[in-house]
Amino acid sequence: MEENKKKQESEGDKEIVFSKAIKAGKRIYYLDVKKSKKGEMFLAITESKKVVSGEGNAAQVNFEKHKIFLYKEDFEKFMNGLQESIQYIEKEQGAFSHENHADKPDETTRQIQQNDETLHPDEFKIDIEF
Repeated sequence: MEENKKKQESEGDKEIVFSKAIKAGKRIYYLDVKKSKKGEMFLAITESKKVVSGEGNAAQVNFEKHKIFLYKEDFEKFMNGLQESIQYIEKEQGAFSHENHADKPDETTRQIQQNDETLHPDEFKIDIEF
C-alpha cells in the first residue's frame, strides 16, 4: 500500500498539464508544462534524437534524450537570451528561409505563416498558456 502511495506522489510531481511536440528532421522537441506537488508549473524541454548504429539487419535504433527545466521566474531571461542568440546567428549567417531547408514546414508552422500577425525578422513569438 505504501509503495502505491509513493508511486502516486512521484507521478503527481510529474503531472503534465500541457504538451507540444515539434518534429524537426531526426529530432523531436517536446515542450511539456508540468505541475509540481505544490501546484507550481514549469516547462520541461526535451530533445529526442534518433540514432542508428550498425548497418543492415544489425542496425539498432536508439533515441538520445536531453532535458532542461525552465521555471517561470527565468522565462524572461531565457527568452531574452534565446532571442539574442537567434539574432546573432541570423546576423552571421543570414535569416532562415524554407527554400534553404530540407524539411517542409509542419502544420504549426503553416498556421503561423497564415496568421495575420506579422513579426519583424529579428523577432520571434512563443506562446505559453497557463
